Amino acid sequence: MYPHHREREQPIFSARAHVFQIDPATKRNWIPASKHAVTVSFFYDANRNVYRIISVGGSKAIINCTVTPSMTFTKTSQKFGQWADSRANTVYGLGFATEQQLHQFSEKFREVKDAARLAREKSQDKELANTALSIAAPQSPPVMCVNGPEDKLFRSQSADITLSSEKERIKKMLSEGSICEINLEAELFTLQDSNSKLVAALHEANANVEQWKKQLAAYQEETERLREQVAELEAHGGQGPSDLLKDELTQSLEELEALLKAKDEEIHILQSKKAEYHEMEHDRDEAIHRLREMEMRNSDLERRIQNTEQNLNNSLEERDRMDSEIQRAVEILDIKIFDLNDLRQSMVKLIDK
Repeated sequence: MYPHHREREQPIFSARAHVFQIDPATKRNWIPASKHAVTVSFFYDANRNVYRIISVGGSKAIINCTVTPSMTFTKTSQKFGQWADSRANTVYGLGFATEQQLHQFSEKFREVKDAARLAREKSQDKELANTALSIAAPQSPPVMCVNGPEDKLFRSQSADITLSSEKERIKKMLSEGSICEINLEAELFTLQDSNSKLVAALHEANANVEQWKKQLAAYQEETERLREQVAELEAHGGQGPSDLLKDELTQSLEELEALLKAKDEEIHILQSKKAEYHEMEHDRDEAIHRLREMEMRNSDLERRIQNTEQNLNNSLEERDRMDSEIQRAVEILDIKIFDLNDLRQSMVKLIDK
C-alpha cells in the first residue's frame, strides 16, 4: 500500500517574485511577506493528485497553498497579480520583475487549476462508484451476543481501535515529515537555481577576465609610452605647443590610470563572487544531506505503517473468526432452546394425561 520508494512532490514550475499578504485588519493594504524576491513554485503530488503553491523564505514557508478549482489568479497591474486562499483566510499578492514573468505565472496557474478540477471530478466519480458498490453489497447478518464469545469480541474491537489510533498517529508523523521534506526540496530547488545563475556568471566572468588582462597590458604599454613622451618633453623644456601636448598627455595618463583602477575593482568583485559560489555549493550539499536524512526517516515511518497495517489485518481476521464462532454458538443455542421447548411441551402433555 505504501511502496518503499514513494514519489515525493515534484516542482513543475518556478518564478521569482516579491510576496505580499493582505492586511487582515483593513483587508486593503498589502503586507510584505519577504524582504526580497523569493522563488514561488508549483508542486505536484502524484500520490494524492494534488497541486500546491509553495514559497520558502529563510526557514519558514511564506506560501503553502493547495490549488482548488474555485481559485482565480487576477492581474491587477502590468507586473502584479493576486489570488485568494479561503483555507488560510488570506489573499496572496505577487510582484514580478517583468510583465512576461507575470503572464507565465498566470498561464501556469490556469493550467494547474484546470488539472485540479479534473482531479476532483475523477475523485468524485470514484466515490460515487464505491458508494454504489457498498449499497449493492449484501448486508451481514446481525450478531447475537452470548456471554462467552462477547468478551472475546470486545477485546478484538478494543485492539482494532488501538491499532487504528496508532496508524493515524504514524500517518500524522509521516505527514509532518513530508512537509519538512517539501520545504527542503523547495530550498534545494532555490539553491540549484541560484547555483546555475552563479555558474553562468562565473563562466562569463572567466571569459571576460582574459580579455580584460589583454586590455590591461595594452593600457600599461600605452601608459609607459606616454610617460616616456612626457619625460622627453620635460627634458627638452619646450614652451607653447609642447606645454599643450604635455597637458593632453597628462590627462590621457590620468584617464588610463582611472580605467586601470576600475578594472582592478571589477576583478576583485568577480573574485568575491567566486567565493560566494563556493559557499552556495556548500549550502546545496548540506540541503542534499538533510533531504537524504528525511528520506530515511520517511522510509522508517513507512515500514512502521506497514507493520501496523499487518497487525490491523491480523486483528480483523481474528475478529471475523470470532464472529463465525459467535454465529455457530447462536445456532447451537437456538437448537438447544428448540429442543427444550419440545421437551416442555411433551412434559405438559404427559401431565395432562
